[in-house]
Amino acid sequence: MQLNIPNVVTWLRIVLIPLVVGVFYLPDGVMPLAEKNLVACVLFTVAALTDWLDGYLARRLNQMSAFGAFLDPVADKLMVAAALIMLVELDRVSAVVAVIIIGREIAISALREWMAQMGNAKSVAVNLLGKIKTVVQLVAIPMLLYHDRILAFDPHATGTWLVYLAAALTLISMFYYMRLAAPRASGHG
Repeated sequence: MQLNIPNVVTWLRIVLIPLVVGVFYLPDGVMPLAEKNLVACVLFTVAALTDWLDGYLARRLNQMSAFGAFLDPVADKLMVAAALIMLVELDRVSAVVAVIIIGREIAISALREWMAQMGNAKSVAVNLLGKIKTVVQLVAIPMLLYHDRILAFDPHATGTWLVYLAAALTLISMFYYMRLAAPRASGHG
């Protein structure tokens, strides 16, 4: 395991995951729900920003590594899955939406691993649609964690709309990746 600055930033994202979830298990006497919402939102937002930062630092400092390339998407998937499961428990996201998003991440990760073993990893590399899906998720989730109104703005309503958009993009991108992989998987590509 190569420990460099981008990998440390990625590890920070992983460390923040239990904090985002754990804040909701604090007794209400220690921290009222509105404060829990705010703290979880801030922690998740910081974690989401590290997703951009670690890649930027890896390129800028020329510290790209195979371990970092492996760890970064794992951290992303853990972060999103943990937050979605927490949001289902808080009754802020439908379990169906969480299953679609988490299930797609597992399926595409498995597809990428399988295609890499076949020597066709580039055929299912991350594309623009996948990146848009990720951005929509990383904007929706903090809004749903925050949940409370900010004057006339309703983060919960906006976050709900965005998480449904993320679920739709999730399905579209999953079918896109599967279509790309199909000819190679059947030996015709």
